[in-house]
Amino acid sequence: MLTGLLIVHSLLAVVLLGAITHQGFAVTAKRSELRKTSFLGRFRATEASGYCNAIVVLYLAVIFVGAILYPEYRLVVRPTLQSLDLRAANGAFEIKEHFSAIGLVMLPAYWMCWRQPLTHEYAAARIWLTGILAAMVWWNFVVGELLVAIKGLFP
Repeated sequence: MLTGLLIVHSLLAVVLLGAITHQGFAVTAKRSELRKTSFLGRFRATEASGYCNAIVVLYLAVIFVGAILYPEYRLVVRPTLQSLDLRAANGAFEIKEHFSAIGLVMLPAYWMCWRQPLTHEYAAARIWLTGILAAMVWWNFVVGELLVAIKGLFP
């Protein structure tokens, strides 16, 4: 069951990663660049506001499944990391925990800035909140996948 939950957690994280990355690129696009025929131009040409609700729901779902898996990490994975003297991996996960909590606290402000109709006065806040949230989601994804790989190497 825990393996299944870990797979669901990873799949939800991949979808969240795709959505926040898409929105991050789209929110920084200038209107003159939206019609470019390059891959990056088309990637950025999506409607950034359309991702907000999905990102909030996905973030909450990833946090919820991660909370179910957390005791297993503390009881099985963390002692393995400590016994192998992998302090950097353990510390990276500690940062991941903090970023997850900070992102959870940021979600209401993020959601309020992206509410329709979009106002120009929140444009900078939308860019910064999306960028910070995207950076934290990327960090959490990479660290989480690396820790799964480390634990897989040392059963």
